[in-house]
Amino acid sequence: MEYTVQKLAALAGVSTRTLRYYDEIGILKPARINSSGYRIYGRAEVDRLQQILFYRELEVSLENIKEILSTPGFNSTEALRDQHSKLLAKREQINLLLANIEKTLAAAEGSIKMTDKEKFEGFKQKLINENEEKYGREIREKYGDKAVDDSNSRMMGLTREEYERFEKLGQELNETLRAAMETSVPAGELGQKAAELHRQWLSFTWGSYSREAHAGVARMYVEDERFKSYYDRIGPGAAEFLRDAVLVYTGMDK
Repeated sequence: MEYTVQKLAALAGVSTRTLRYYDEIGILKPARINSSGYRIYGRAEVDRLQQILFYRELEVSLENIKEILSTPGFNSTEALRDQHSKLLAKREQINLLLANIEKTLAAAEGSIKMTDKEKFEGFKQKLINENEEKYGREIREKYGDKAVDDSNSRMMGLTREEYERFEKLGQELNETLRAAMETSVPAGELGQKAAELHRQWLSFTWGSYSREAHAGVARMYVEDERFKSYYDRIGPGAAEFLRDAVLVYTGMDK
């Protein structure tokens, strides 16, 4: 079965402009151009468009989707399994948020009582899902499934006060790191304060703390481009500065 732009757009529920844009950026090229100048799409292009739309539902950028689909050895079956798993997690998160809203409405009407912990379950699950999607594979390979699952369980078990403290610590860490970078001295007072705040922030989801693990996480912030780009939003070189501050703090800079 072959499709023109209009027919494929109608089939997939997207606009013809979207398909033309996908062609323009090279993420979905037509199989051929017919004698009348129309783009013609075949089975391979239909399957590729389905993959693109699955990734878009997972809020993956077009740039990253193009990179994923162009990776040598890309396995569409494995990709579908991975997407299935992530969409199930997304559904679970949505169900939690819906249940949270329903409970909140019922509590407001006085028909049930809602604990403070219950009020934040959906939001904590969202944070866990986002971290799993962005960094799950690397973290699990480095520290093992049990450590990551335990960390996720600790996050879900945080009380309202603990969760608020966790969020505030993250903000305080970023503000302190920004100020510390202006001194250019990771071993200085502000640099070490940032390292201490980082330890406190990590400890909310770690079962136990070790200097070696703390240093390992800080090194990973620089080695993994996604972590690096997250901290470098604070300022160019922020990931390296935090790593160096943590290495001094843990005594692992030797």
